[in-house]
Amino acid sequence: MLRRMLLYLSERGWLRRWIENSSVSRRLTSRFIAGQTLDDGIQVLQNLLNERILGTLDCLGENVASLADAARSRDSYLAALTEIDRAKLSATVSIKLTQFGLDFSESACRENVIALIQRAKSMNTRVEVDMESSAHTERTLQFVSGFQDLLPGHVRAVIQAYLYRSEADIRMLSERSIPIRLCKGAYREPASVAFTRKSDVDANYVRLMKLLLAQGVYPAVASHDEAIVREAVRHIREHNIPADRFEFQMLYGIRRDLQRELVSQGFRLRLYVPYGDAWYPYFMRRLAERPANLLFLARNLVRS
Repeated sequence: MLRRMLLYLSERGWLRRWIENSSVSRRLTSRFIAGQTLDDGIQVLQNLLNERILGTLDCLGENVASLADAARSRDSYLAALTEIDRAKLSATVSIKLTQFGLDFSESACRENVIALIQRAKSMNTRVEVDMESSAHTERTLQFVSGFQDLLPGHVRAVIQAYLYRSEADIRMLSERSIPIRLCKGAYREPASVAFTRKSDVDANYVRLMKLLLAQGVYPAVASHDEAIVREAVRHIREHNIPADRFEFQMLYGIRRDLQRELVSQGFRLRLYVPYGDAWYPYFMRRLAERPANLLFLARNLVRS
């Protein structure tokens, strides 16, 4: 119930406008968001590298209002890649196709993203194409497949374990040698397309994770669920899977204790580092994912 309420609130424009303009919002969100500027994001990536942690930079935004906005998103990400290259950071970028104009013009969106992937290729890195709501799943996977055909090895897809279709999608992408990040999923979805009980989502995640580790191309296990992470470690060790064949991924600021533990055990870890002023939907979905995040926020509100 709490998760559904938070996801509902994440879609309320009036609440977003009020909170994003609040004088206390930056202090409350700083644990999960690098800052409002590219420099803030680059600084966090540099700090993480000192801790032997990789990063993926996300300029927050989705569902742009025009193709001009989409072009600005493209330019922002090109600037991010330039700064990543200049700082010699081992980092990727994460994007949402709606941020690049998917809902306005598929051809313009494709051109915007291809420009980004070409730049990533020149740096020997990749673009991670985030998954959005189920309304965008099919088109997103079609785009990713097309990018792989054009610029193989420089794009990664995201699959959400709560969708019924995800096993078939994983098998299709793996056959095409497309790397996959597996996450649980953080949007409000109807029972007709997604598991609604946490126990069912968790069970499907573990099943898909094992499939990816067996058949996937450099998969990313993206979870903060300690039970799932420990099951992944157990499975990896039981099957003698080399540490350079996969990576763990987590969100910046969440489960720092578990992050340090994975790094100390010699596993590769990449953190999703968001920055920018359009942070409200992202922030609310993070609260919905894990009750401990909401408790953290409440403690800070009391201290204020």
